[in-house]
Amino acid sequence: MKTKVYVTDDRYGDYSIEQEILAEVDAEIVVCDLHDPATAKTTLAKADAILLNLFDMNADIIASLKNCRVISRYGVGIDNVDVTAATKAGIWVARVPSYCVDEVAVHTIGLLLSAIRRIPVRDRSVRAGAWNLQNTQKVHRMAGRRLGIIGFGAVGREVYKRLSTFQLAETLVYDPSKDPDFVREAGAEPVPLKTLLQESDYVTIHAPLSEATTGLIDREKLALMKPGAILVNTARGKIVNQADLVEALQEGRLAYAALDVMDTEPPAADDPILTLDNIILTDHCAYYSEQSISELKAKTAYNVLEVLKGRSPVYPVNAV
Repeated sequence: MKTKVYVTDDRYGDYSIEQEILAEVDAEIVVCDLHDPATAKTTLAKADAILLNLFDMNADIIASLKNCRVISRYGVGIDNVDVTAATKAGIWVARVPSYCVDEVAVHTIGLLLSAIRRIPVRDRSVRAGAWNLQNTQKVHRMAGRRLGIIGFGAVGREVYKRLSTFQLAETLVYDPSKDPDFVREAGAEPVPLKTLLQESDYVTIHAPLSEATTGLIDREKLALMKPGAILVNTARGKIVNQADLVEALQEGRLAYAALDVMDTEPPAADDPILTLDNIILTDHCAYYSEQSISELKAKTAYNVLEVLKGRSPVYPVNAV
């Protein structure tokens, strides 16, 4: 009987990369598009391994997996996997931590520069017949400004490295998981979050979503920021309290924001965030390039391959 590797939610359509890699262990890929826990428990009952995208693998579903040896997530984050339940069940959890560093860093910088220069609103205005918009879209010189980076992992460091050529005055970093000497050796200055928010002209977020970071940037934190500051989030939507952000933008307490991630994706048609002119929105696409997707698919499959060959995943999250 062939080994069964189940795809929980079909975002890619084509799984030839995964199939080619897993052919080494004669695995059959079964593509599903799961939406509810009850169906998932029935469907995944025969899974020897799972390729997981956005579907929520909660403790109840994991407890029902009788044959599964590994859950390998397409992506960096594992916030939609109950890792504790998987470990208790003896199931490896794996992820792909480094497939899109270049893409997310470039997208972050693109959003930041577009916000600084007010490019999207100028584009819309010109298309509507306006010209010479200086009185309505005031722009300030980037050189000499201060950058604040929340989360100094691979993406945060890459953003810092690429923006270090822009003649910024200083880069402040908040990341409790990093040794302050590590941050200083990179050329940035480690500071408390309050200091970063108070002193930065531009703030970019690159922290993982966790209990500690959920709602990290709320009304109180936004009130600390400079009135002319710009906030960019390409990490996870729920790190920022979106209702508080909308309020700060509406009242002009924050000059501009740029989001690739939101607390609800896609946003509802009546979401007030869609009515704001001082925000740039993209569709959770910072990770994307044709090359990054190919790398992601291959690395996700290699995690499964290693476990099915009796070894640990290439990028394990837990230990079983």
